[in-house]
Amino acid sequence: MKKILKVLGIILGAVLVLLGGYLIYLFASYHRIPDNQQLEVETARNREDTEENKLTTDTEYSALTYNIGFGAYTPNFSFFMDGGKSSWAKSKDSVLETVQGAGALAASYAPDFAMIEEIDLDSTRSYHVDEYSILKDHFPDYYYVFAQNYDSAFLFYPFTQPHGSSKSGIGLFSRYPVTSALRRSFPVSTSFTKFFDLDRCYSISRVPVENGKELVIFALHMSAYGNSDEIRKGQIGMLAADMAKEYEAGNYVLCGGDFNHDLKATEEDTGKRESWAYPFPREELPEHFSFGIDLFTQEERENLWNSARNADMEYVPDVTYTVTLDGFVISDNIECTSYEDINTGYSYSDHDPVYMKFKLKD
Repeated sequence: MKKILKVLGIILGAVLVLLGGYLIYLFASYHRIPDNQQLEVETARNREDTEENKLTTDTEYSALTYNIGFGAYTPNFSFFMDGGKSSWAKSKDSVLETVQGAGALAASYAPDFAMIEEIDLDSTRSYHVDEYSILKDHFPDYYYVFAQNYDSAFLFYPFTQPHGSSKSGIGLFSRYPVTSALRRSFPVSTSFTKFFDLDRCYSISRVPVENGKELVIFALHMSAYGNSDEIRKGQIGMLAADMAKEYEAGNYVLCGGDFNHDLKATEEDTGKRESWAYPFPREELPEHFSFGIDLFTQEERENLWNSARNADMEYVPDVTYTVTLDGFVISDNIECTSYEDINTGYSYSDHDPVYMKFKLKD
């Protein structure tokens, strides 16, 4: 009996040492990407920047936003952080097929500006596929800006299939020259949940307009798992201040991405929804700004396809919880001429794209 207890004690001690060492590694390796980081603008192939490349007023342009879910979310995929099963995509071939499909879908709309979130560069969960390169092949004559959300330490959870390390971010694909771009770091959780929600950011990219102003494009991906009023308020306040600053400078502002808020609901709504699907507080948007979806009546808005599904289970129509998390905010010197939540049945992601046409006012 003494020998058995001794062996068990040694095993327990070894486990505790390993656990302690891993926790030290996890906290020691955690870092945030610096705020106000200048981003590289990659120039489109075989293109020259001329006056004809500048945007003009009273011309219709288009924008698309799409969270591609790091190439994992086929309709039968569920994710462990949402209460589902898997922490990796089904296979490398599945990732390649899914990202190719998402890229082809987005490119088929020939958007002037595409904002694509959850693009993995080198992640365990997506078999280290460089998804950004695949997407660029679908937009061969565009200008590219990539804002890295995070480069995480190896997450040894769940134990049966550790999520591993993740390097991921947000891409902007622009038909028109981008003169400069900046990465802003959102405030995020400082508790242990930071290892699950990771870093968050948005990019600010500048596109010249013929009248001397700029179209300033905000591409974002807000926090999903924090469940913190303080974090939500901090993120919205920071974004609102930056957008207001650009509007006050006389520029046009287009903000698109995954807001991780229920964009259909208002704070007065009492309808049933998941605890994480908070209504976006419209009153916290700066003056002169509104969501593109708010151009619709309440009935029209409710009839729009929901842009995201919950990943706690495979997608089953009329059973799986769905919600609209993705969309656009525009300044009032931009006219939205059409707005569509594209219904693919979540074929390539747990999100579907949102597509908008717009004009810059004189």
